Amino acid sequence: MRKNILIVTGGSGGHVVPSFSLINHLKNKFYVKIVTDLRGTNFIDKDKHEYDLIDVPNLFIKLYLLPINIFKYFFSIIKSYKYLKKFKIDIVISSGGYMTLPFCIVAFVLKKKLFLFEPNSVLGRSNKFFLKYADKIICYEDNIISFPKKFNSKKALIEPIFRDQLYKLKKNSINNNKKIKKILVIGGSQGASFFDDKITEIILHISKKQNLEIIQQISNKDMIAMIKEKYEKAKIDFNFFKFTDDNAKIYENVDLAITRGGAGTLSELSYLRIPFISIPLPSARDNHQYYNSINYLKKNCCWLIEQKHFDINKSINLFSEIFNNYNDYEEKFKNLQKLTEKNTWNNINNRIIEIINEN
Repeated sequence: MRKNILIVTGGSGGHVVPSFSLINHLKNKFYVKIVTDLRGTNFIDKDKHEYDLIDVPNLFIKLYLLPINIFKYFFSIIKSYKYLKKFKIDIVISSGGYMTLPFCIVAFVLKKKLFLFEPNSVLGRSNKFFLKYADKIICYEDNIISFPKKFNSKKALIEPIFRDQLYKLKKNSINNNKKIKKILVIGGSQGASFFDDKITEIILHISKKQNLEIIQQISNKDMIAMIKEKYEKAKIDFNFFKFTDDNAKIYENVDLAITRGGAGTLSELSYLRIPFISIPLPSARDNHQYYNSINYLKKNCCWLIEQKHFDINKSINLFSEIFNNYNDYEEKFKNLQKLTEKNTWNNINNRIIEIINEN
């Protein structure tokens, strides 16, 4: 008899995107439903995916609304209880974030199996809070910052989870004689006006000595026309995209990526063997994007620039060095290759089913 699984996710794309990838691994063995909040719907293709909406307030975002939000929060717990009972949920999988807390509470009260999902290098606060009550926590790595050692036995390690179409893409190969270098710029689910400004400026400088093709996420719609005009004047071939575009083809034939430090994006770039420069989002909770990036830096798979130390001239020099020093580039490429060689859809699928079915 198939078990009923509920995946609870919300907040950023870093929570939502891997949750839908997780569904693809579970749907042939289990009945799977997914619940998100209003923020989470911004990262869902409504034409492709079914989901249920239960919004959960952030209790402390506006303190003057605290009494109202407390009432709403308890109401969301009641709705979560009714949901689990109505659909006879056997297992709850939480991707973390405050939105998932009511469902985790109800799962504990109803003695349902509870799995946590933590793709980052720093343990999220809600995951840390419920770790004691969870059956397992699914992780990408063993050495997670702020992880209590007494719960190490609850770790279930897997390779990073990807969208199905990513496995169909051809992995990056090195072509040092390529005349036009293709650069991918990803600001992440929370956008990056910093990228719109500073990275665009760097690209314009580099284009004076190197022929470029740019695939760029623009976070500020008002800047699209201005950046378009600058690239056209510099005779740069370019395409713009939105983070919510479900288009893995942006990775095709990319030579170098400039990105924030989201766990999902870094793992996708790594899988496709695309060396990258990470500029972590400084405001990311618990500085997790920085530690995600450090994890790859220690393995010599990337370059790292901290935004607070950003210097336009040093950054231009770094880009120039990357395109001129192919030994460093090739070394990072080979390290990415070693890092991801065991990541196949079948290996991931078998591992996830094994974890869920463990007693």
